[in-house]
Parts: sequence; structure tokens; C-alpha cells
Amino acid sequence: MKYIFFCLALVCFTSNTFAQEDSLVNSIKIELPITKFNKGILTETVEIPLVSPITEQLDITAENWDTTVYNPYKNTMQQFPMVLNFNDSTYASPVPRKKVVTSHYGWRRGRAHRGIDIDLITGDSVVSVLDGIVRYARYTNGFGNTVVVRHYNGLESTYAHLSLIDVKPNDSIAKGQYLGKGGNTGNSRGSHLHLELSYKGQPIHPEYLFDFSPKNAIRADQVWVTQKWAHARFHNSRRVSTVKVIKSADEAALLSLAKQPKFYVVKKGDTLYDISRRNNMSVTKLCNTNAIKQNAPLKIGQKLVLEL
Repeated sequence: MKYIFFCLALVCFTSNTFAQEDSLVNSIKIELPITKFNKGILTETVEIPLVSPITEQLDITAENWDTTVYNPYKNTMQQFPMVLNFNDSTYASPVPRKKVVTSHYGWRRGRAHRGIDIDLITGDSVVSVLDGIVRYARYTNGFGNTVVVRHYNGLESTYAHLSLIDVKPNDSIAKGQYLGKGGNTGNSRGSHLHLELSYKGQPIHPEYLFDFSPKNAIRADQVWVTQKWAHARFHNSRRVSTVKVIKSADEAALLSLAKQPKFYVVKKGDTLYDISRRNNMSVTKLCNTNAIKQNAPLKIGQKLVLEL
């Protein structure tokens, strides 16, 4: 009996000592006395796991938390390269069917398309790609019924053109949790989900962060974002961009020095033929680069990409 009391006292003493000396220890080892016949008192080593201390969760509502403004970071400038860290290796598909991307991130009809369009049928459930908190849930010009979820790494995901919003600001959301129903509200040419990913107001090419195949994989646990993957002018909405994830700060810094694209600003009287001739390129190449048709009307002040 005395050995039992001795062991309990030893466990309590050792646990307190280790907890005070090193809060990161995952287990403790103690020597327990045991008695074997004709061999006297021996000892046996026993390892006892310790419960990890509960860490305080990051307060993602502390900075630029506005439930009435779509982009509360409108007046801030982001420095490149940016880094995003992910705790998950997969995301939840935002739609309950095979993900068919009908329009990619990039230049579209002479304008920037800062998300991807995923086909759906009006009434399909739309869910959150990751855990987070709803920051914005209301009708907004162009996007129609829109939900924005801020995730715990600072990334925000936008779900636009919904037929029904079924969450409210400040709701905590789990990965895969229902947000509303897909639809065709706002400036939309048919039922689809417009999905955007952004970090502190800066849009990021969704297909750079997420693999939109059935794997639902996040590209890497740490992803560095350069201007190439943040600005639509480097991409064409009609084509899939070749993705090579940047996983180190050195590589990101080097790629940030890459050549910037050339633009032409449309002036009064300009035609596609005139612009292409003056810049030594064919009308077909000019149209393909800007994802526009050869009979598309030009607007004064419109930006055309000449070279990526």
C-alpha cells in the first residue's frame, strides 16, 4: 500500500515540476517501484502524455472588420510578395456537383475578371471552402446576393450571384457549411457561382491557391503570391493558367522582378486594326490576349494588354 501512495506522490510532484519548467513538454517519464519475488525492489519506466495547453485563437475580426462594405481594405496597398499559410491540405468544394469552371481569372472583354465562374443550377447549395466567420452577407451592385467569409489565415472568400443568402454577419462557419443557394442575381449572364479569393483586399487567382480538380487540394501549406498571381492582366479568362506554386521567399522575390505587361489606352477614333498595326501585332493576337471579339466596340480609356 505504501508503494501506491509513494507512486501517486511521485507522479504529482514530477508533473508539477515539468509543467513549470517547460510548458511545451508533451509527456513525462517516471520511475515506478515494483516488487518481484526474490529480486527485491526494481523500477519500471512509465511515460504519461500531457494534454497540450489551449492556445488563444487569432481574432480575425480585429482588423478592418466591416459588415456593410464589400472591400474594407479599399484604401490600403499590399506589398509583394505576400505569404499565405494553410493548416488544411484540402478545401470544401463550394458546389455540390462536379466543378466546371466556365470563366477563369484574367482579362475578359477588355476588363479584369478577378475570380472564377463555376457552373451550377439555381437552387444548388453553396458552402464555405474553409472555416471562418461571415463578414459580409447582403446584396451588392454587380454581384447580386453576396456572402464574404474571412478565414483564420486572413484569406477571404466571396460567393456571388446567389439566389438566397442563409447566413448573417458574424456567424461562425465550418468548412463545408451551407451559406445559401446559387443563382443568377446581379450582373450575370446565367446561373453560376462567382468565386473570389482575396487577402486584405487584394484578389488572388483562385486556381493558384486551390486545385479545382476532384482532389479539392490546397496547393501547399505555405504559398507565396507575386503580382503575377494577384493581377488579372497576366491571365486570360478563356484559358487555364499554368500553375507553379512559389514556396519560398527567395523565389518569390526573384520572380517579383519579372517583366511587367505592356498596355495601350484606347483613344478617340482608335480601331483594333489601328492599334494592332501601330504595335506590330495582328488583330487576332490582340483580341486573343484581351479575350475580346474582333467586332467588339472599343471605349475611350479602355486598357488593352499588348504583351504579357
